[in-house]
Amino acid sequence: MSEPFASEPLEDIEISLLLEGIYRHSGHDFRAYAPATLRRRVLHAMSQEGLPTISALQARVLHDPAALTRLRDTLSISVTEMFRDPPFYQALREQVLPVLRTHPFLRVWHAGCATGEEVYSLAILLAEAGLLERTRLYATDISAPALAVARRGIYSQDKLTQYADNYRMSGGRRPFEAYFTAQYDHGLMHAELRRNIIWGQHNLVTDGSFNEFHLILCRNVLIYFTAPLQSQVQALLLDSLMPFGVLGLGRHETLEFSEHQRRFETLNLSEKLYRRIA
Repeated sequence: MSEPFASEPLEDIEISLLLEGIYRHSGHDFRAYAPATLRRRVLHAMSQEGLPTISALQARVLHDPAALTRLRDTLSISVTEMFRDPPFYQALREQVLPVLRTHPFLRVWHAGCATGEEVYSLAILLAEAGLLERTRLYATDISAPALAVARRGIYSQDKLTQYADNYRMSGGRRPFEAYFTAQYDHGLMHAELRRNIIWGQHNLVTDGSFNEFHLILCRNVLIYFTAPLQSQVQALLLDSLMPFGVLGLGRHETLEFSEHQRRFETLNLSEKLYRRIA
């Protein structure tokens, strides 16, 4: 007698088909993102589109490029702020920038830069260390709308007031308003901070390495991936680092127990700073 068929929940089937359809139609691969996060964001997108089912959402995004763009941006994670986790930036100041100073020219990659706040934070650190003029800072994200915001470098005054506190806690000593021009209720980041930044779209899941870098920051991105995809992206970051280059991850991310761990030494375990040694 055959065993009864254990059907998969319909919602899981619909999500799987939606993600497969997006990948095959557009090349954007969300199939290995953390399931719980994906489910929340897919259901939110379905509600925003005013649709009754995930299958209806799939039909819309496969036939409507604007809907596909909206869904892709919903599935992408864009939570950020300037000097997010101030102790991380203090560790950069004290442990990483003095080593970078020994190089005549620097290449830095900020992967998953969202709307740019953390890129400008790093630019400020480099400027204060006298390194920005000899640095090429590549800032990439999967989301074109997020990159458009980042390129403009305009942020609300309310947010900048909060960011000033983060800056001071990270070890900043200058008046924070020296880095932007205030106009009405917004601030425009100064041109000297933006000058050496190259913004571009890059998908960590499907795109490859495009240079060798002295420093890579990829913070609070891996936590949204499944373990196999985390390992795949870690391999990409490893391949993109120069020997003895430094990798910075988010506070809840780690290389501990990773298959790539042996290729790194830990510079600062609490702030997730690692140096490539092999």
